[in-house]
Amino acid sequence: MDATLQFLLDLLDLERIEEDIFRGNSHASVVPRVFGGQVAAQALVAACRTVPEERLPHSLHSYFLRVGDPGAPIVYTVDRIRDGRSFTTRRVVAVQHGQAIFHLSASFQHAEEGLDHQEPMPPAPDPETLLPAEELLPRYSHLFWDPGVVQLLLDARRAIDLRYVADPPFATAGKPREPRSQVWFRVNGKLAGRYDNPVVHLCLGTYVSDMNLLDSVLLAHGRGGWMTGDIVGASLDHAMWFHRPFRADEWLLYDTDSPTSQGGRGLARGRIFTRDGRLAVSVIQEGLMRVPRTEQG
Repeated sequence: MDATLQFLLDLLDLERIEEDIFRGNSHASVVPRVFGGQVAAQALVAACRTVPEERLPHSLHSYFLRVGDPGAPIVYTVDRIRDGRSFTTRRVVAVQHGQAIFHLSASFQHAEEGLDHQEPMPPAPDPETLLPAEELLPRYSHLFWDPGVVQLLLDARRAIDLRYVADPPFATAGKPREPRSQVWFRVNGKLAGRYDNPVVHLCLGTYVSDMNLLDSVLLAHGRGGWMTGDIVGASLDHAMWFHRPFRADEWLLYDTDSPTSQGGRGLARGRIFTRDGRLAVSVIQEGLMRVPRTEQG
């Protein structure tokens, strides 16, 4: 297994302090704050540790409350809200320095048969035909507020193979276009042994889901985002619905769009499809989207 993937898996393997209290660490980030996808994934891990393994999460709803400190551990406290015959509900609060930084509610269900339909998968080129990040990002380093940020970003995301279908926002800043973005992604390595279980795949999918979801908002306004310094942004809330099984070590298409932005906030919707066309996950997030004060005058 790739060492960076092992590091990510270790990051999600929380330490159990008490029956319903867990502790996790963070990895280095490009900006001096904890990556939101990491906190969401770790909180989901904590919730899953208190639920029978035959029940998997079918949805989560969360809020990012404060900026996380990447240099300090995060403590996750789980409240067992409900244990029903078919559904289980958990609430998780992430705490650093005595303050809540993240709040998550998750619902779990045992497998059932029922009505089944889905939207068709949108067209997209094969991921093998697209440039990996380590080849794509350096081409645009001259557009970033600091060219050195390219290597920092690649190092932070080295466990994930993420490939843009079309030019990303930082490559088309100043040129508004349709508010839609697509990427293919998978983890860099094959999950086997104790890591090859549904919870690990779900939590890795949660981790990646926060990486580029707000790109569609930026595209609508021809903004490059934090990498080019023309937007001050952060995730505000994050919701996911898990529809069908998927493997995080196989190619997944993340198709996103943005229906609206206003009031310093932008809304983005995402759909994650397996390569054979099954709709696996739906995602919605609202993010902070502020124009820098210097630009406002």
